Amino acid sequence: MSGRQHRETEIARRIRAKGLAVGRTSAQIAEEIHEACTTQFSTTRIKSHRLAHGIALADVIEQVRALFERDSKPMPGIGETLLSAYESGLKRPGPEYLHYLCTVYRVEPVALGLDGPCICGHGHRMPGVLGGEAKDRPLLPTERELVIMPMVTEPAAEEDENILRRTLLNLLDPDASPAAELDGPVLGACEGIRRRMDETLVSATVSAAMLDQWEEATVSFGRQYTTTAPLRLLCDVLLELSAVRTALSRRQPIDLNDRLLRMAAQLSGLSGMIMINLGDHRLARSFFRTGRTAADETGDRALRAWITARESLVPLYFGDAREALHLAKKSRDLAGSTPCPALAMAPVVEARALAMLSGVDSKKEVVDQAKRALARARNAFSHMKSTDQEDMAFGYTEKQLYFYQGDVLTKLGQTIEAEVVLDQALEKYEDHILDQTLIRLDQAQCRLIDGELDDALDVGTRALRMVRDEYLTDLIMRPALELEKKVMERDANHPKLDDYRAELRRPRSRVKGGGT
Repeated sequence: MSGRQHRETEIARRIRAKGLAVGRTSAQIAEEIHEACTTQFSTTRIKSHRLAHGIALADVIEQVRALFERDSKPMPGIGETLLSAYESGLKRPGPEYLHYLCTVYRVEPVALGLDGPCICGHGHRMPGVLGGEAKDRPLLPTERELVIMPMVTEPAAEEDENILRRTLLNLLDPDASPAAELDGPVLGACEGIRRRMDETLVSATVSAAMLDQWEEATVSFGRQYTTTAPLRLLCDVLLELSAVRTALSRRQPIDLNDRLLRMAAQLSGLSGMIMINLGDHRLARSFFRTGRTAADETGDRALRAWITARESLVPLYFGDAREALHLAKKSRDLAGSTPCPALAMAPVVEARALAMLSGVDSKKEVVDQAKRALARARNAFSHMKSTDQEDMAFGYTEKQLYFYQGDVLTKLGQTIEAEVVLDQALEKYEDHILDQTLIRLDQAQCRLIDGELDDALDVGTRALRMVRDEYLTDLIMRPALELEKKVMERDANHPKLDDYRAELRRPRSRVKGGGT
């Protein structure tokens, strides 16, 4: 232990001893430790609670593991290094770890210096804990207690957040049944959070440290976009968006306000992207509109262009290629000459929209026009920052470029080129089952175009068989049903159709898309 840590521990030990001698609770002692040590040692609230209990990092870890075991969950990966990062403020606990840390210390997240109610939806305070009730008499409020009480949330907003927390907790529980769905209450909660964000943006002091944590969380959600089931991720993203909205509803310094607006735009855009995956195009469009409102306030051309390019995927996937083409061109205009992800993404959407408008029997000029758009996309990609080339959600990656190029060539009927590009794309998509499945369905379409019905149905059947139920959203079902339709037009009695249909319509409890 360093001299600095030793002094911090000694001060905390004295405060704890005096507090226990006069009957103070652990939560009250933690607050006193935080007040005494934060200026000199930057002691966080979460660390203050461990010091107030007089225990080591290893003791907290063992308690968390015991709680996981009690709840029949696999042993967590949390260790002393990760807990130390939480205590130093370098990392923010995820919803599940936060729940168990609150349980260990018997306090709410705000007492640990973290926002919002816990995902469990109920309190962790025990009799005699700060802010709760003593065993025999109510605890009188003090000025110190009021400092760490949660900020007031509107009843409607709190109810929406609790719906999402309950959904998230159900998704985290491996024994939960039935599978969580994008049903009426969840859709209502999504719309409520989005609407209140709109109201805040058109009507509108958080700490810089909290902003840093929110920005890190936003980046993390972007990374999870490729690996986490859509509804699970949506709950996390919208709870963060709700916290950002609360901060925006208060007067902030200009620099902090700009950062909040940027996060509001990114989280709204990410919510729209997830809604596409879930098959609800109406809510997807609504979230993109909210994102545009926030992005316009920042004046950031690249961010505004990114939102618009992402929004263009809604009409592209849901049947209006002309509007997709219009939005893609608008995104390109917004970006101007600024090297950014939208300059690579927008031309690809243009090419896909052109291919959809022309059909498989494309005229040479349409094929040439679409290929020129793909060439512009590749050129723009080569000028992007390396960080943007590695970001699946807020940037544009090489594997996305391969996938969409293969999709365009498939729709143009250029099957030889398409097969080569789709094979390359599939090699690069090792961790994103949604895009893997869409790529395989494109490969099946190529075989169908070439008249190889046996291979088309084999590839399609394998693709569906590899997808877990929670990923079988409208985004996957549309091209899968389209493949069935086109095979039937060629040979309605093909012997392999039954196997494909059995997989396509297998009994499942899947996440439902809320839109049509």
